[in-house]
Amino acid sequence: MKKLTITVDDDVYAGLQAQIGPGRISRFVNDLVRPFVDEASLESGYRDMAADREREREADEWCEGLIGDVIVDD
Repeated sequence: MKKLTITVDDDVYAGLQAQIGPGRISRFVNDLVRPFVDEASLESGYRDMAADREREREADEWCEGLIGDVIVDD
């Protein structure tokens, strides 16, 4: 395990203290960041999302709904 010092705005720190609790911020940040740097975790997340048929159906509907937003100049 490595120690990392980061700088955040005062209001962000206060919000973390209030929402996450003192002594729990490091774990929260670690868990939040892990999917962005852990390729196995990222692949697993994408696999889980793809397996969620309802989510995929909603995503397809949303994408299809965007077709009407495209402006075509002839």
